[in-house]
Amino acid sequence: MSAFHYRNGVLYAEEVPLPEIAGRFGTPCFVYSRAALTAAYRAFDGALAGHPHLVCYAVKANSNLAVLDLFARLGSGFDIVSGGELKRVLAAGGNPRRVVFSGVGKSEAEIREALALGVLCFNVESESELHRLNRIAGASGARAPVSLRVNPDVDPKTHPYIATGLKENKFGVPFADALPLYREAHRLPHLDVVGIDCHIGSQLTELEPFVEAARKVLDLTDRLASEGIHLAHIDLGGGLGIRYRDEQPPPVEEYGRALTRLMHGRPELLLLEPGRALVGNAGILLTRVEYLKHGETKNFAVVDAAMNDLMRPSLYDAYHDVLPVVLDTALKPSLYDVVGPVCESGDFLARNRELRVTEGDLLAIGSAGAYGMSMSSNYNTRPRAAELMVDCDRVHVIRERETIEQLIALEKRLPA
Repeated sequence: MSAFHYRNGVLYAEEVPLPEIAGRFGTPCFVYSRAALTAAYRAFDGALAGHPHLVCYAVKANSNLAVLDLFARLGSGFDIVSGGELKRVLAAGGNPRRVVFSGVGKSEAEIREALALGVLCFNVESESELHRLNRIAGASGARAPVSLRVNPDVDPKTHPYIATGLKENKFGVPFADALPLYREAHRLPHLDVVGIDCHIGSQLTELEPFVEAARKVLDLTDRLASEGIHLAHIDLGGGLGIRYRDEQPPPVEEYGRALTRLMHGRPELLLLEPGRALVGNAGILLTRVEYLKHGETKNFAVVDAAMNDLMRPSLYDAYHDVLPVVLDTALKPSLYDVVGPVCESGDFLARNRELRVTEGDLLAIGSAGAYGMSMSSNYNTRPRAAELMVDCDRVHVIRERETIEQLIALEKRLPA
């Protein structure tokens, strides 16, 4: 049974009815399922059982401390892209020696802190970063563990904003430059070359791009070994998609079999960096209808959530399912755009949805566990939503709803 399911016409999160959650904690709010998060992680971990591996959860997808804490307890490592995410991992009980540090713009302060904490690896994305790491490590009397994020120029067949493996993208080093850069890294006195990294994009729904990229990475790894540069791990990134509407991403088991088959007989540890695939369908955004606005060409369901809560529809024109929390077949269905109160025409959560709703009804915006809260903002001075974790029949507040007072507390008026 799905973590979010109907019973007698009422939508539940595990064993808790969503109207009860809305009544106790208000709306809008993000609601996550501990069971769904746990099942998703275990599916990934189990799919890789045929080869020594480490699953490094991509923190950017959902960085709530409770989510990170749960994954750390399950044995996860972490993929981070900022010093702030590193601090979150530590605050959640994560082990820095199971952290890979990605990102194209690591600052000197971030590098020094991560080096002092002993992260597993820096995924280096440029020649300049390579030399900065070598200099900082030398000044610290340390050696920095590095891998190069290699850009294999493989088309991931996804939205252009989340494609990262093409030669025109800002990420990684060009495949043609990787071998000479590895030779240079091997010569630098304060670096330990320990791995290779590749991540071609997000929300991938076909297996072929993963396999094509992996083969290119493995060929390069073998070329490096022939020159005496032996790698301890091969990081094939993340990006496996989820079902938002009618997508059919490969099952985790099939994905895992394909990668472990490629790694068969190899000595390197396999690293993967899933994010969306672990958290996306483990959460919903719960919102209430404030007004129904009927027009000549459009009907609008104006809700209390907005683009500042869930940016994906406005940013990517992304589809998220919209479910009535209480089914009422007596109501006449109508087509609605589900929109928020933000002063932008781009403030919508869904378009042209057939809904049976009236003012005051609750709606659940599906697949909101990834890139919902982590991309949220305070635009229009809107406090960010509360986050809740359902654990069977219990509900834990894992982030309090912000207040207006908190939003303005760090600001100052001009002196008289």
